[in-house]
Amino acid sequence: MTDPYAWLEQSLATIHRADWYRSVQPINGRPGATVVLAGQEVINFASNDYLGLAGDERLMAAATAAIAEFGTGSTGSRLLSGHRQLHRELEEAIASTKQTEDSLVFSSGYLANLGAITALVGKRDLVLSDQYNHSSLKNGAILSSAAVVEYPHCDIAVLKTQLSEQRQNYRRCLILTDSVFSMDGDLCPLPALLDLADQFSCMLLVDEAHATGVIGKTGAGCVEHFGCTGKQLIQVGTLSKALGSLGGYVAGSSLLIDFLRNRSPSWIYTTGLSPADTAAALAAIKIVQQEPQHRAQLWQNVHYLKNLLQQQLPNLKLLPSESPILCFQLPSATDALKAGKQLREAGIFAPAIRPPTVPTSRIRISLMATHEAAHIEKLVAVLKDINYTDHELSKTN
Repeated sequence: MTDPYAWLEQSLATIHRADWYRSVQPINGRPGATVVLAGQEVINFASNDYLGLAGDERLMAAATAAIAEFGTGSTGSRLLSGHRQLHRELEEAIASTKQTEDSLVFSSGYLANLGAITALVGKRDLVLSDQYNHSSLKNGAILSSAAVVEYPHCDIAVLKTQLSEQRQNYRRCLILTDSVFSMDGDLCPLPALLDLADQFSCMLLVDEAHATGVIGKTGAGCVEHFGCTGKQLIQVGTLSKALGSLGGYVAGSSLLIDFLRNRSPSWIYTTGLSPADTAAALAAIKIVQQEPQHRAQLWQNVHYLKNLLQQQLPNLKLLPSESPILCFQLPSATDALKAGKQLREAGIFAPAIRPPTVPTSRIRISLMATHEAAHIEKLVAVLKDINYTDHELSKTN
């Protein structure tokens, strides 16, 4: 008899040979601009905690108070025993921030995308998805059983051609895009996407995970940044990045949210977000609304790093970015791992990102509001030391 699990070892061996193997790295203590990683204090350029709120005393106090009042778990799905008034307060706060009629909180951003997409489209429908979309968007499209067509990254011309050729063959059509692409740092062409959605009678879902709290005059995201607030679209996002907690949401019309409460499987059949996470996210939204200085400091840090790189490493080819995410490509996964290791040895935590997560290997740097000028200056100094080595940091694929 053949061992039905024998393929696992072979598959892992292939992953190792391609330098795609991954393992966890324990971080000790609170999250912040510096962290202790495997016993070494490093400057943290690997976090999505853009505003530095995950270690904020006010979020921790809100989470602790919620545990004291409601316990550690929600105990069931929101439609059964898991709903608390705290959940509704958070949904109202998200809707207020996004200036939408309503919102719905999920237990993760991944679940929000899966639940929204699978509820909105099915076998008779078409999904058009940006090539660089997050895994949750891509898998949501697959699970929906709709026909799925990818368009080249941010290529409006190709997307329009695809719609012209295929839209009439399907009942409903859903366009999917990240607003900030998390492994590149660039923004989607939202106004043009909205125009196409109107022209071809399509729904448009925009994942604001890396934009919420960070981009836009009030931190409401790319929808606000592009002046598209109030337009008919579906906004998805997370509570686990700039908002320093855990969970996800969908924001949009009251009709949309009411429909998702009744048809979204990853909301209906999942335990509600824990009281602690809910309270922490609610506290974070209040801080974002009332203390814009955190966002201002974040963007000051972004501009400072870009200026230093331009002055001191003019040949370092960064991927186009309009966010706190800055990436530079490397020739191979091996080169990316070597560069990441050298950064780590110099006290910089900026991880190598490799296929299949991204099409080309790179180092990803994410800025935080809590980074100090000295942290950014050290990053640039270390990059200068390893530039023009065998890692070839200044070359792109």
